[in-house]
Amino acid sequence: MIRIRHTDESPHEASEINVTPFIDVMLVLLVIFMVTAPLTTVNVPVDLPSSTEKPTPRPEDPVFLTVKADHGLALGEDDISTDALPGALETATKGNKDERIFLRADRTVDYGTLMGVMDRLRSAGYLKVALVNLQGQEEGSEAGSTPVPSGNAAAPASGTTP
Repeated sequence: MIRIRHTDESPHEASEINVTPFIDVMLVLLVIFMVTAPLTTVNVPVDLPSSTEKPTPRPEDPVFLTVKADHGLALGEDDISTDALPGALETATKGNKDERIFLRADRTVDYGTLMGVMDRLRSAGYLKVALVNLQGQEEGSEAGSTPVPSGNAAAPASGTTP
């Protein structure tokens, strides 16, 4: 008698889905989105509104905290360490946590460092922080440049010498 061997050619075949091509396509899409997502927000032009509000009057004895170019801190004219900041602020403000701290930073200080100092101020309980800038200067002008004379004298155009 002859025996017939049954192979896998039966009517009910394995019905598994091959997910490898699906995963390949998803990874390609993920890479495309990761590359293009930052590009959409890099060069967003923003036209900020101007304010007609007069600047707030300067307090008689303001507390200035300065972030220097080497990322060191100075409270008023005195250099302080980051760890000594809460105690020095307590002394300078006489314990008044509602007093406004005027924070100024060197042009070369990066945003992350400035935010770190602001976080230290917040953790010390000082929530009123004002950022200080030089008034009357155009963007890109140097801080050490000569001031424009007041009166009827004409100011030279930017990029020209008097």
